[in-house]
Amino acid sequence: MAAAQDMAVEVKGVVNRFGRQLVHDGLDMQVRRGEVFGILGGSGSGKSVLLRTILGLRRPQAGAVLVEGVDMTQLGGKPLRQAKMRYGVTFQHGALFSALTVRENIQLPMVEHLRLPRDAMDELARLKLRLVGLPEDAAGKYPSQLSGGMVKRAALARALALDPQLLFLDEPTSGLDPISAAAFDDLIAYLQHELQLTVVMITHDLDTIFRICGRVGVIVDRHMVQDTRERIVENPHPWIQAYFHGTRAARFGAEGAPAHGA
Repeated sequence: MAAAQDMAVEVKGVVNRFGRQLVHDGLDMQVRRGEVFGILGGSGSGKSVLLRTILGLRRPQAGAVLVEGVDMTQLGGKPLRQAKMRYGVTFQHGALFSALTVRENIQLPMVEHLRLPRDAMDELARLKLRLVGLPEDAAGKYPSQLSGGMVKRAALARALALDPQLLFLDEPTSGLDPISAAAFDDLIAYLQHELQLTVVMITHDLDTIFRICGRVGVIVDRHMVQDTRERIVENPHPWIQAYFHGTRAARFGAEGAPAHGA
């Protein structure tokens, strides 16, 4: 069992409900510093609700969410805004502002949290573009002028704008073709290693799970089952068995494929 100081994120006994619909019933989750942690679950299991709770965008009915030791459920106003500087996040479809250029999208967190001259923000935006593998001329384009893969990378550049050590990704390869998805997985693995990031991602992509996730948390029956990628496939829960041992997973074998760089 890892010590508390080794945890980047701890979810303790979280309860989320909407009216009579109980989504999470005492859910626990632990993410260790420096790992890539994948969150899985069926439709309606509350993956996005959990992410919003961790990010401080939703207050649960019960429980605590510690991000770098700070309970996000107890914060509001300026302390919450300061806490949000600790992490970067990308949403499923990029969530870029269509009326802003890529450069302006990347600079949004800088404008909100930093007091920097325009030329400094322009240089930082160029650095972030290079970091995610986008050409410099992408800075002046609008999201509608980008391919799906480029939108994902631009959103990632924005998530890295404030140099966070914690990165949350919501379905990062959703909508990408297999080649583009594999390239994006490789980029995440590279950035995680080079920047010493902790990465938490919601994904349904088996390729991503077996390529870069070290540990996995599966939301089933309003709770979370978490383990290493190698051991989670042996969990007897019917949904987990169907997910990891169905026809889609056949190419990986029961033991799973080696992680990226393993």
